[in-house]
Amino acid sequence: MPKRPAAVLTAAALTAALLAAVPSSAASAACNPDPRDLMVTYQPVDHTVADAQYHLARLTIDNNDNSCALGSAGWALYFNGVRQPTAVLAGEVGDIGRKQLASQGLAVARADAAQSGDFYALKPADGFKAIAPGERREIDIYFEVWAVHKSDAPSGWTIAYNGGKPAWVPAKSLLDPTDPKQTKAFSGDKRPVETAATRYAENTTPKLDLTLQQSLVPQPLSAKSNGGTIAIGGASPVTAPRELSREAGYLRSALKDVARGRGAPISLSVNPKLDVDGDGKADAEGYTLSATDKGVQIVGTDAAGVLYGIQTLRQLIPTGGYKTAAQGHRAWNVSVPQAEIADAPLFGYRGLHIDTGRHFESKQTILKFLDLMSFTKLNKLHLGVTNDEGWRLEIPGLPELTDFGSKRVHDLQEKDGLHQGMGSVNDLGGGDGVNGKARNETEANLGQRPTYQGYEDNTLNFVGKGSGYYTVKDFEEILRYASDRHIEVIPELNFPAHARAAVQSMERRYQKTNDGTYRLLDPEDTSKHVSVQYYTDNLANPCLASTYTFLNKVVSEVAKMYGRAGVPFNRLNLGGDEPPGPPAGWWSGSPACKKNPDTEGKTGEQLKELFFGRYNEIAQKHAKTTAGWEDITDPTHKFRLKNFAPLPWQNVWGWGREDWAYRFANEGTPVILAHATNLYMDLAYNKDPDEPGYYWAALVDEESTFTYQPYNVYANATSDRWGNPVTPNPDWTKLTAEGKKNILGLEAQLWAENGKTPGIREYQAFPKLLGAAERAWNRNTPAPEKMGEAWNVFNNTLGQKTFPLLSFYKPVGIYGDDGVNYRIPLPGAKITDGTLTANVRNPGLEIEYSTDGKTWRLYTGPVKVGDTALTRTRSADGRTSRISPVGVGNWQGVESYRPGDLVRHQGELYRATRPRSGKEPGRTQHYWTLLR
Repeated sequence: MPKRPAAVLTAAALTAALLAAVPSSAASAACNPDPRDLMVTYQPVDHTVADAQYHLARLTIDNNDNSCALGSAGWALYFNGVRQPTAVLAGEVGDIGRKQLASQGLAVARADAAQSGDFYALKPADGFKAIAPGERREIDIYFEVWAVHKSDAPSGWTIAYNGGKPAWVPAKSLLDPTDPKQTKAFSGDKRPVETAATRYAENTTPKLDLTLQQSLVPQPLSAKSNGGTIAIGGASPVTAPRELSREAGYLRSALKDVARGRGAPISLSVNPKLDVDGDGKADAEGYTLSATDKGVQIVGTDAAGVLYGIQTLRQLIPTGGYKTAAQGHRAWNVSVPQAEIADAPLFGYRGLHIDTGRHFESKQTILKFLDLMSFTKLNKLHLGVTNDEGWRLEIPGLPELTDFGSKRVHDLQEKDGLHQGMGSVNDLGGGDGVNGKARNETEANLGQRPTYQGYEDNTLNFVGKGSGYYTVKDFEEILRYASDRHIEVIPELNFPAHARAAVQSMERRYQKTNDGTYRLLDPEDTSKHVSVQYYTDNLANPCLASTYTFLNKVVSEVAKMYGRAGVPFNRLNLGGDEPPGPPAGWWSGSPACKKNPDTEGKTGEQLKELFFGRYNEIAQKHAKTTAGWEDITDPTHKFRLKNFAPLPWQNVWGWGREDWAYRFANEGTPVILAHATNLYMDLAYNKDPDEPGYYWAALVDEESTFTYQPYNVYANATSDRWGNPVTPNPDWTKLTAEGKKNILGLEAQLWAENGKTPGIREYQAFPKLLGAAERAWNRNTPAPEKMGEAWNVFNNTLGQKTFPLLSFYKPVGIYGDDGVNYRIPLPGAKITDGTLTANVRNPGLEIEYSTDGKTWRLYTGPVKVGDTALTRTRSADGRTSRISPVGVGNWQGVESYRPGDLVRHQGELYRATRPRSGKEPGRTQHYWTLLR
């Protein structure tokens, strides 16, 4: 671990005890604390103050500078917040928030000149008393609605003195899972917090002996083991016709990554009439795999089917082969079972959406996900390259989109880029207006090396790619890499809402050139609207000819990239979600709309329909088909688009859109299922404050994705997001036999608000994506009454086979990013009469226990431990889950503790390192060690 400067160590550990307090009179008026010697801690403390409307939070400011006071004027603390401080709101709630802060000599307001988005400034006001050196000040502040996960905390804290340049202020988030006032969002929240005890009760899956078919994800239609094995290696002869040269090359590369020697021959071929299910019809993307003592034969209905047969062969390779290769010692060859496998998919559309607008992801990360998609037989990458917070694709002729729109900076006037958003600017790099950031992710994580097995404080401290974009060359490489894996890349250019990056980029272009050719806003528009992310200036105007000139330019340039990459441009996603405010307000104050004869007198809804009609026509000049969010073509309206497939997403039980997917399908509209309750992988796994992610639609884990019922989604309506029972409404539209034919497939969603690093993205996606892949591919979707049995098998498959394989996974064709940071499940445990009993969700994973947090032992069965213990799960590659404490009590300030004693304090876990009395964990060095 890199050595941290003393000032940062002090701030991270809040070591006020080490600092000699200096009387405030001794501090010079010109003396300001070093920003790194400050610390801001956020903690929600009471959700009962205004049921479901706002909650009481505490901001603790520690001034660990040993000579300078944080003065009574002349500074501003800047931050982003997914929850608005109520003091920025209008009306009575805002008045209450402003009065509360004013009583403490403080005020908060939106920070940027545009007054748009999630960026705020906290400043001293009349009556603020300086925070003396060594002093800790607790500030009560109201934030809207609730905050029951640590990732809900404000982020990206900086301080600026006297209008100077801002500098990083270390921050952390606390939340005590044992305090109902902190964890119960409102009176209707019935969902308990996850604990070792709740997990122990839930972990009921017995360990099973898996068949060959059950060992594969997704499960094939049939798989029969014939006994014995066959050896294959990197030098195994691979024969294939010319049209399968890409697939043969992929196989050779994959085998060379695992074994270096010669093995049995492998043949690849295509049979267009291949019928794997015996219904008399050829099965697109189907394959058969035959492994005998003479070699391996893979036959596909098409080239894609051949590749999927190769992916199944890769899964047949024992984990030991991958592990040995990962350790740098490839075996001569590896043995796979002699078997007969036949397989074909349920859906032709098996998708993953990756949002890169909110936070950017490198080309390397996208390529790795593409290879993992192919490995799990997914075939559509919906790549979100635009949003309010960033434009991520170079467009020749419109450099402003990336020179301005791909950058986030601390710039209140937004001259050089979009303002800081979602707690990030240019990651930990420079050039973004923030001084003194941490040098690496460990320093940003306050001295703890991040493992991304849950919430990490560095996600509050500027870790996250707010800036970045794909060059034309990058995008064309992504297209070719995807095409080699039979994955179609579907870019999303999101309009007219969620378009702030584009709108403001083109406005900067206009201001610079006075050329309105591509302008997207009417400068005289007085319409008022606020988006879900609090933006007031993110709508492209449908009444301007320049809007359509812009769209045509962008889509045509994207089409050229497909052409140069030699890849067909089959589909463009138009976006179209979440237009802000009621339709009556859309562009109602735009003189351009009133002057244009094509738009004069039209309602907001009519203008929206006009926009999408024209946008769809533009798109389909270049792409064969289009898609977009359900918001574009509401089934309660007659408006429909040609060759367009909606993605119904907002099926939250009780919100009124539960049956939109089936209403579309029954009327003959092709549908891509994207239901948030089961397929939004960025939502938190469960109600544990240390699980990163939102929970607006539901808590989503791999059980949510695996048990999803594409043709009977109402079977998943068992409880709402707050744990209250749900009864499906008998009036919800049922899917008809004809409607079933219009379900193209499903798409898992990986939104980026909390996805600030590749490690978090992988943690959010795996194992959830494996459940989604199962439901997209496997034709044998268990009926609801049979799902429990199938779930037990899937748990065993993950624990015994899939997780160990992913631990040593090597993407084909890219290097230096091996293994997958899948979520390692926390164990369940209980202590009875001093005996620890533990279990794990996925049989096959190892459990470890400790009585002091220092020495860990393998758990093999009930063991005497005393009154307290710690447990954790260990993966095949040695990584571990977060620690799950059993019987560990909260710190009591009046007690004396001995070295090795364990306590919980404000939701964090500590081990005493020396005898002490009254020393508070987290506030004093040397007496306590933080355990993760």
